Amino acid sequence: MHYITFGRRKLTTEAFEEIIQDFEFLETWEDRYGYIIDLGKSMPGLEKKFKTPATKVEGCASQVWFVMDFVPSDSGVVFYFKGDSDAIIVRGLIAILTRLFNGLTIEQVSKTDAHSELQKLDLRNHLSQQRSNGLVAMITKIKNVSAKVLESRAACAN
Repeated sequence: MHYITFGRRKLTTEAFEEIIQDFEFLETWEDRYGYIIDLGKSMPGLEKKFKTPATKVEGCASQVWFVMDFVPSDSGVVFYFKGDSDAIIVRGLIAILTRLFNGLTIEQVSKTDAHSELQKLDLRNHLSQQRSNGLVAMITKIKNVSAKVLESRAACAN
């Protein structure tokens, strides 16, 4: 996984930077919605066994499930997640979030200003209020679970 850096501040993953560049290339929001839908269609879904109340993301109008994984590495504990939804546009938003967060350490996840990064796509001005609220709920879930893992690792180190 490669990161785009400016000085000491990591901007985003290369995969998310590609989405930003693709959005800049697309001229209309109709094209951008199509792109988001294509991202959702190309993303593998979750198996039915993972679609449980424990993996459900609360606060979304659509059904959304996340399965998260934390993998130890030389650089720290690396965060990965997969998700699924019964709404294709939401699947696309999940695909965007995977490109924003997957491959980051849990420390980087906690420091990533997802709302600021997503503002580069101008999603907030083009999503319905329900979709925007769902996106916030998904980000909150990622941040909260990662923070708990970070806290438990700190507690174990003491």
